[in-house]
Amino acid sequence: MSMSFTVEAEKRDEQGSSASRRLRRAGKLPAILYGADKDAVAITLDHNAMVHNLKEDAFYSHILDVKLDGNTEKAILRDVQRHPFKPTIYHVDLMRVSADQAIRVSVPLHFLNEEDCKGVKLGGGMISRMLNEIEVECLPGNLPESIEIDVIDLDVGETLHISELKLPEGVESVALMHGEEYDYAVVSILLPRSAKAEEEGEEAAGGEEAADGAEGESEGKE
Repeated sequence: MSMSFTVEAEKRDEQGSSASRRLRRAGKLPAILYGADKDAVAITLDHNAMVHNLKEDAFYSHILDVKLDGNTEKAILRDVQRHPFKPTIYHVDLMRVSADQAIRVSVPLHFLNEEDCKGVKLGGGMISRMLNEIEVECLPGNLPESIEIDVIDLDVGETLHISELKLPEGVESVALMHGEEYDYAVVSILLPRSAKAEEEGEEAAGGEEAADGAEGESEGKE
């Protein structure tokens, strides 16, 4: 089921650090709405409502409905300034989106069939995720909520890269736009540690035997 988020906003006239502190004391959050070839607007949001929204992973990769002055504008979350250790938000940037202008958004990756994966179930391997999200470029109407990755057929020692992901139509990986060297690994199936240590031990023993054999041959020649 697709999620949707509505953000209630009000215009703010007062700006500056002292005005922002007053707003925060009143439970309001300073923010800015900009983009889509329109003027930037200083706004305030409800602080606690925003804290609640930010607990949802989907909020970061969704088109938001921003209600302002009786109108609704489409926007995405662009930046969040937080207190270093308190559960307090200082400022939020919202960027308007236009239906015909491509946007870049980081979208979460959802891994399927991890427990039934060939390399885990049959090979005793362990799943290692290198990425939990990727940045994509697309029109707002094509923005996926997430990208699903089925690892059912991955075997021990195999790795899945960005170029092997099945992206929805009209959606491109930003990393791959920069070249093949940015085709990062997404998920791998590693050997279990005990098996890896055993394998390394066998390799070391094999190396020692080869060295002993070579030494014996040289002594025989003498």
